[in-house]
Amino acid sequence: MAKKMMENGKAENDCPAQSVIRRVSIADKISLRDIARERVDIISEKMHHLPDEVLEELKSGLRIILEGNGGSQQREEFLMLQKLLQSRSDLTAKTLIRAHRVQLEILVSINTGIQAFLHPSISLSQTSLIEIFVYKKCRNIACQNQLPADDCTCDVCINRNGFCNLCMCVICSKFDFEVNTCRWIGCDLCSHWTHTDCAIRDGLICMGPSVKSGAGLSEMVFRCKACNRTSELLGWVKDVFHNCAPAWEREALMRELDFVSRIFHGSNDPRGIKLFLKCEDLREKMKSGLESLAACRAILMFFQELEVDGSKSMENGEGGRMIAPQEACNRIAEVVQEAIRKMEMVADEKMRMFKKARMAFDACDRELEDKAREVKELKLERQKKELQVEELEKFVRLKQAEADMFQLKANEAKREAERLQRIALAKSDKSEEEYASSYLKQRLNEAEAEKQLLFQRIKLQESSRASQSSGGGDPSQMLMYSKIQDLIYNAPPKSNGQPNERHPLRTNP
Repeated sequence: MAKKMMENGKAENDCPAQSVIRRVSIADKISLRDIARERVDIISEKMHHLPDEVLEELKSGLRIILEGNGGSQQREEFLMLQKLLQSRSDLTAKTLIRAHRVQLEILVSINTGIQAFLHPSISLSQTSLIEIFVYKKCRNIACQNQLPADDCTCDVCINRNGFCNLCMCVICSKFDFEVNTCRWIGCDLCSHWTHTDCAIRDGLICMGPSVKSGAGLSEMVFRCKACNRTSELLGWVKDVFHNCAPAWEREALMRELDFVSRIFHGSNDPRGIKLFLKCEDLREKMKSGLESLAACRAILMFFQELEVDGSKSMENGEGGRMIAPQEACNRIAEVVQEAIRKMEMVADEKMRMFKKARMAFDACDRELEDKAREVKELKLERQKKELQVEELEKFVRLKQAEADMFQLKANEAKREAERLQRIALAKSDKSEEEYASSYLKQRLNEAEAEKQLLFQRIKLQESSRASQSSGGGDPSQMLMYSKIQDLIYNAPPKSNGQPNERHPLRTNP
């Protein structure tokens, strides 16, 4: 039997994000129920106007619900969200194209019950999220195969939404990180996988006709729920231990021995009973301190002994009697059928590996094309930026030249203003001098006129005094007359420096 070589995983992360939420109006707030209930385009429009902190708060709230640490209330809330989502008929690939990125991640997480789609380090394309939501691609992020996987046409792959036969259990439809282990049982014929615990619980591991031995013999077999055919278990367990046991740690080895014990617990054939007892014995010895390396060597040696004992029993059972021709032909046909079956199984495995490699190659080609397109776009963007930088540099140089020109004109205007200021100051000084000269000239003219007036009065008084002196004069009037003459004689000269023409000689009274 081919051993299980799976590459799958469950990306569930316990990293609640902390963020500072800005204030958002009540009318703009969105709840998880709104996202599960309202139309895609309406919610998408609202989410485009919400800050990143609010969107992260929605994702964090759904992560907490999916973790299920809040008890029955959170489980009921999740079931309510799934019920709202699954009751809608408008969530198609066509409508989901218009969904906001965070809206689509929340819808996929509610539909699948997997919180990995909400983690910031998981970045799937919009197309992948839509295909997972509409059950066109495996929801296991580590698998991501198109469904139905390998174009399988069995009832399980066709009728069960989102089921992937490469990484999921046929019974519970769940997947996990376990590889190279007896926790999973693979069908030799259809290559579908089943949890060992699920197979034991549903009674798919039981005694049945031996696949390799002759008629009438029975052994522990596994009946596949997908194809309803049986596969032997002892050879499968032996292959798993031979290929994987040396790399197991102590806890892993004890867990695998426990799986084998539970698988062969109800065995009635001698080899199955021996294997069950050996596993129980090794488990007890390991609990008492037996090293894992010694226990590993012991179980591998036990499988070799079982193979030798099986060969001897076949020889002893057939050495004393002749085999009928029909029985010999039947056995030869069984051997040929077994060889053909193994060859078909190997061919199927190779074909599946080829398809997977081909898909990986195609994915790499698409990724390379995307990267090349991105590089081309980046080059174009870089060229645009360079052109913009050149235009900005030209604009800066132009503005710098304008600034230099304006500075030159400003300097010339400053020098012109200083020159005009000096001219204005000179003209102002000259105007003040002319004004002072004119004012003094006017004052001199006024003084001259007043002097003439006084001189006329003096002459008049002299004539009157002469008339009075002939008749005798008053001494006080003579004194007054003498003072007036002193004032006249002491008056300032004209501005041209010439003596007064009418300056009389001073006479004593």
